[in-house]
Amino acid sequence: MPADMRALILDFGGVITRTMFETHDLTEKALGLDQGSLTWRGPFDPDNDCLWRSMQADEITEREYWRKRTQQVSGMIGADWAEMADFVRAVRGASPDLIIRPEFHAAIEKVLASRIRLAILSNELDLFYGAGFREKLPFLAKFEVIHDATYTNNLKPDSEAYLGCLNDLGLDAGQCVFVDDQARNIEGARKVGLHTVQFDVQDPEDSYRAALHLLGL
Repeated sequence: MPADMRALILDFGGVITRTMFETHDLTEKALGLDQGSLTWRGPFDPDNDCLWRSMQADEITEREYWRKRTQQVSGMIGADWAEMADFVRAVRGASPDLIIRPEFHAAIEKVLASRIRLAILSNELDLFYGAGFREKLPFLAKFEVIHDATYTNNLKPDSEAYLGCLNDLGLDAGQCVFVDDQARNIEGARKVGLHTVQFDVQDPEDSYRAALHLLGL
């Protein structure tokens, strides 16, 4: 298959960026909290994060999880945050380079060198970060498609989310590799025929290696 007839489709949060769980130290510093104030760690310590377990059991949505965490942290500093976006912008807006995974940069350089196309499929890129955040990340210009449910309201794992991204690329599912850190989103991708890699936030390097392997790199 010609390289320009293949594409790597990435989730944004968790795959491109270090998760909020991994950057508690940066969050605490940004908000003036004592070190160790934030104890919830999601996939890094699910036994001690009951909200995370509820999300994984589909008892609450991912957005509901982060809404509750936003309310919790907001209360700790006396802020009046209404949405997750307020939380994210407060702790990640100033120095976004600090949260980008180095493994991501290495992987996309190999992809681009092979003339394979790049896309992002996100449920809440601009919803969480704000549209202006993109200007702080020059590498986003390397992505041919950014399909964001902030505007489409078609959230993964709904099939329309994946099909919309594929339509933007003008490719069939079998021509693309999709990477996401949430099992439900991987299952949704498989249902429409995408090749998939479930990203392991505890082993980013191996996850990107698996994606590149599926692309023949």
